[in-house]
Amino acid sequence: MEQPAETDEDDGAATLAMPPVATMDAAPGLDTFLLEGAEGNLWFERRGPVLFVTFDNLATLDTPYPRQPWMHARIASLGYSLLGVQSFRKDWFRQESAPYLIRGLQQRGFFAQFDTVVLVGASMGGFAALNFAPLIPGAQVLAFSPQSTMSREICPFEKRFSHPVTRMNWTDQPFLDAAAAIPYVQNAVILYDPFVPEDRLHAARLKGPGVRFLRLGHSSHQAIRTVVKSDALPQMLREFAETGDVGAEFWRNLRRRKGLRTWRRNFIETLAQRNHPRLLLRACDYMLAEGSYLFAHTARRKLLEQHPDLAKGRAQ
Repeated sequence: MEQPAETDEDDGAATLAMPPVATMDAAPGLDTFLLEGAEGNLWFERRGPVLFVTFDNLATLDTPYPRQPWMHARIASLGYSLLGVQSFRKDWFRQESAPYLIRGLQQRGFFAQFDTVVLVGASMGGFAALNFAPLIPGAQVLAFSPQSTMSREICPFEKRFSHPVTRMNWTDQPFLDAAAAIPYVQNAVILYDPFVPEDRLHAARLKGPGVRFLRLGHSSHQAIRTVVKSDALPQMLREFAETGDVGAEFWRNLRRRKGLRTWRRNFIETLAQRNHPRLLLRACDYMLAEGSYLFAHTARRKLLEQHPDLAKGRAQ
């Protein structure tokens, strides 16, 4: 079953207070504004010289509009300015509104007001963050499990999310392929699970001199969820905003991922798929000694049915 990238858990739950609607010419001088487009809006809140530009993902769009931008609460808690790029459909931003509005703000000097601009997104939003980064000179990118494109002709290996993808135009330029934007991105960090074949192949297409990869094994396509559940996201955002990189504090917090039920399930499934029977048995026994994990029970039972010799000397 297709799973969308995880959205920010606490966003959209609070009372919605939308900023005032503004014109493109007036927007750069305002502390809050909403720029409206036919296919999506830009939601802005000024808090300081660091601006995070966040992009909707599939899970965000499960909450009907109007809604707050993705990562609204988390960016606010860190004291950073926010420009939320919102879509009305699960369209991978294959639309005219988002690039038109972003380009319009750039032409009017909006982004020059900030010392640092970071574009961040997951899956569909990660694709947009990379794809639109050249519209904002000097912008940096933090992308979780991004696709390089959903074009079946360019990436025949990508067969996920068929329902929204088949409704979009994946033939015409512009912004068809985020790989074309990579030469114009000065600094980007891409997080993905190398054990997810599609995400690994997309990452291979996104290599460039300004791109660094963080491989979060056993996080599935929802690498953002692993980071959130490990309570490593605030440190990650802060470190990236301040240094343009991901540092030691993030990695220390990310160690908690090995205690997450979803991470453990993915780990067990990976061992089973890659045919590591002895390691799989050890992992199942370790997890079952700590708690009741149905997936570990099931994997252990199937393993011993296939390899009864492994049961010798093991407690049943």
